[in-house]
This record gives sequence, C-alpha cells and structure tokens, in this order.
Amino acid sequence: MGALTAALMLAVAAWVGWAQLGEEGTPMLPGLPYRVHDAKRPHPRVVIPGTESSQERPGRPPSDAIVLFDGKDLSKWVNRRRGQVSEAKWKVENGYMEVVAGTGDLLTKEKFGTGQYHIEWASPTVITGNSQGRGNSGVLIMERYEIQVLDCYKNPTYADGHAGAIYGQWPPLVNACREPGQWQTYDIIFEAPVFDGDKVVKPVYFTVLHNGVVIHNHQASMGPMVFRQVASYKPHEPLASLMLQDHNNPVRFRNIWYRPLGEYDKP
Repeated sequence: MGALTAALMLAVAAWVGWAQLGEEGTPMLPGLPYRVHDAKRPHPRVVIPGTESSQERPGRPPSDAIVLFDGKDLSKWVNRRRGQVSEAKWKVENGYMEVVAGTGDLLTKEKFGTGQYHIEWASPTVITGNSQGRGNSGVLIMERYEIQVLDCYKNPTYADGHAGAIYGQWPPLVNACREPGQWQTYDIIFEAPVFDGDKVVKPVYFTVLHNGVVIHNHQASMGPMVFRQVASYKPHEPLASLMLQDHNNPVRFRNIWYRPLGEYDKP
C-alpha cells in the first residue's frame, strides 16, 4: 500500500469516526435536544439565492420571497389618504412605481411582521428643494416603524431624519447614499414588538443595510414614528401592512419583496 493511499484511508476512517461521534459521543448543546455535530439534527431547507440588481434592471428575488412589486402592476397594493382606502394610483412604468403626489400612502393588501424586507428606490434626478424637501418618502414597516427615504447626496439635514434613519430616533451609522436618480437598496431585517397586555416586553429591532453597507446593527426602536415628539409604544395587532409614504416627491420604487425569517431547526 502506497503512502498516499494509506493517508487517504486514515482520513476516511477519521471522518467516519467523527461522524459517529457526532451522533453518540459529543456533549449535549445547552438547552437543546441535540449533541454537538449531531447527525440527527434537522437540515436547513434549501433556498435558491436571488441575483444582485444593477442600475439598469432589478435582480431576481430569492426563491422563498413573497414578491410585492415586480414592476408590472400595483395589484398587491392600495392607496390610503386621510383614512380613506382606494385603488392604488401611483404611476407604474418601465419596471418601477413612482409616487403621485396627493394620492396618499401606498400599503400592501397582505400584512406582515418579523422578516426580511427588500426595497429599491431612487430619488428624482431633477433636484428641487433641500434638507427634508428633497426626495422625501419613507418605508414604514407595520405602517408604523419608519426607515427614512431621502436624497442625502450632498444634502445636509437633521441627523435623525437622514436617509436610512430610524426616523426621529437613530441616525444611520454612515451615509451610504448614491447620486440622485441612481437605484439604491434597503435590506431591512425587522423584529416585531412583543406585548403583554399594555406593556411592551420586547421592542422593535432593526438591522439595515443600505447599498450593502450596515447602517443599523440590531438597533432597538423607541416606538412608532412620530413627528417632533418622543416615540412610545402602544399595543397593536401582530401583523400589519408595509407602507410607502407619499411625501409629495416623485420618488421611485422597484423590486420589493419580503421573506419570513423562520426558526432554527424547523426546516
């Protein structure tokens, strides 16, 4: 037997030994019904990854995503203005939707909570106004918890109203804005609040990537978005719509999807 063959056989024997050890000889993981390297532990389900977007076209969502806007129509959305709900009236063309000022906020018909939210947006190429008057909109998860949309490319504004801010509470860690008219991406990992009666026992947590850059890292929210006040929690339903804000600026959106996060050991 050659030296190489012997080495391979030893390696295989060691691998088999470790596989058996994973089933029988390793310690139990604290608080779990599985051992370290347990061969009987459930395997994660397979998800086909999506593809990255370019400036010219959106990427493909992951295989388990719930697609909320694919560039074709607003069949999964409604408008709400001054409490009145109506058919969605934002403009759809060339694979994107655009805010039509005065029609009201856009809300998904389906309701969501904890999960991964992917939204792509672009501020207007024609620059008008400054500070909060330039390319203003917002992504409000559960209709309440806002990540600000704003043209902050060479456009100073108050820090907790910056693009990517948890509005009125926490500025983004960095300014990752692209130039007006370029497509930008928010990937938002959102943890919904937990209530016990009138008491909040777990606040909202945000982890947000703006154009691939981390701008919030498991940051707690103080409560729903409010203007010029300190946010505070009030009990609400466990699921609610995703909302895009009509702030009278022609901001564009495309490639919007949602993924539930799932749980460990539950394929």
